Amino acid sequence: MRPWIVDDELWALIEPLLPPWPEKTPGPRPVPDRLCLQGILYVLHNDIAWQLLPPELGFGSGQTCWRRLERWQKAGVFDQLHRILLAELNVAGELDWSRACVDGPHPGEEGGADTGPSPVDRQKKGSKHHMVCDGRGTPLKVITTAAIVNDVTQTLALVDGIPPVTGRPGRPRCRPQALLGDKGYDSDPNRRELRKRRILPVISRKGAPNIQGMGKLRYVVEQTFALLHQFKRLAVRWERRTELQDALISLACSLTCWRRMKKADHDRVASSYG
Repeated sequence: MRPWIVDDELWALIEPLLPPWPEKTPGPRPVPDRLCLQGILYVLHNDIAWQLLPPELGFGSGQTCWRRLERWQKAGVFDQLHRILLAELNVAGELDWSRACVDGPHPGEEGGADTGPSPVDRQKKGSKHHMVCDGRGTPLKVITTAAIVNDVTQTLALVDGIPPVTGRPGRPRCRPQALLGDKGYDSDPNRRELRKRRILPVISRKGAPNIQGMGKLRYVVEQTFALLHQFKRLAVRWERRTELQDALISLACSLTCWRRMKKADHDRVASSYG
């Protein structure tokens, strides 16, 4: 199946979240939302310029899809979808709240908001994705900053940015039991703040040996970054406006959660037949 095709089950989750069009709209009839979403996914998967979106596929023009992306981001559609899918995973017991992992590799950048000279790429302008995921690698929150921004400065923003996840009895869950980070996150003030939030900091100290077994526990965040950057539009940043970049990231996180949910459903069905 083509990766940009939206199946009926996923569309049933997305459609109620989309803001309605005014009944009396001047001009020609707008391109259906589902086709526009598939055009956005086509760009996300293939990393082509918006104006090169193939018109024969019925997505409308690249400008149409770009404006629909902007409209949906303002309405918070993709963040809502991400929370819904996290809740579904939580119901199924597929989220591991015993620990969370943070990391921050960065894609290239042509310019725009939230960019700055990269400290690892000859001072070329760049941006960085900072992510926190659960113990199984499910993305919980991603933040975009300039490449020069140190990972340690985003630790608390990532933790506090984890959305409340429903699906289980009691209050919504938004705090892992422990936070794992490499030496780039070494900060005693952050450790104190994490403990205030009842989160155990498991972060290697600079100048000291790495915590034993840390690599095996943290590999999930690197694996998830690799999955997100399979969406080619995220591997190299071209969107100059940060809010549109964030929209694509949120959509990619939602699709990653959707695939994990479908895999979990498949595994349960397979196990029931023994």
